[in-house]
Amino acid sequence: MDEEEREEVGEYKLQGLVGRGSFAEVHRAAHRRTGAPAAVKAIDRRLVDKRVHDGILQEREILRSIDHPNILRLLDTIDTTNMMYLVLEYCDGGDLDAFLHKHGRLPEAVAKDLMRQLAEGLKVLRGRNIVHRDLKPQNLLLSTNGDDIVLKIGDFGFARSLVHENLAATICGSPYYMAPEIWQGKDYDAKSDLWSVGIILFQLVTGKLPFTGSNAFQLHQNVMATDDLNFPSEIEADLCPDCIDLCRRLLHRDPSGSAVPL
Repeated sequence: MDEEEREEVGEYKLQGLVGRGSFAEVHRAAHRRTGAPAAVKAIDRRLVDKRVHDGILQEREILRSIDHPNILRLLDTIDTTNMMYLVLEYCDGGDLDAFLHKHGRLPEAVAKDLMRQLAEGLKVLRGRNIVHRDLKPQNLLLSTNGDDIVLKIGDFGFARSLVHENLAATICGSPYYMAPEIWQGKDYDAKSDLWSVGIILFQLVTGKLPFTGSNAFQLHQNVMATDDLNFPSEIEADLCPDCIDLCRRLLHRDPSGSAVPL
């Protein structure tokens, strides 16, 4: 990036690189006047195609329109000739993926609280007819508030606004968390996010993914061949029946059978 040596973006002073992808970097930053922390997502326009560019614009519009404690807050946007900057709320707890790698399987009470917060954020999205389409631990950010952990839904690059009852057919998202109807190229709606929620819940309470495969095709085959969700025997006995039942309802291959109210 031509501007990777840039020390300031708008009212924010960059303090260090947090992460780097194929076309974007995320920096920790602080407001010049107040010192308030932020995260600056820097996207190089020259490295993105139209689909990615449109996704970034969609992400900006969604985040601008929502103010909710369980959805990552957009603080500012800055555009230059070659760069787009999203100034985002800084989450000092990292993402849920890193949290799981550090702590492993979570106590059911902790998992329940995180899922409650995820459901609160999804309620807001569903109320606006928005399907996220890429829910996964890497896109769920954590912020600490004393002893409490606050979960925030982030990365809306694949999100899409749907008019009421409208269905989409674009294949996107992360394979391990992708609903079967998306794999199959069928129309889908906001209920498809519930499959991703089910995968995340299973991962939180077992420390494992419910479906695996050496490649995307085998993963899909394993999903379609599984009629009854199996929990590791050494873990299932420790889980309450309601948790097991919720996982199984969320991971129902027919989205109309995922009758879980948000």
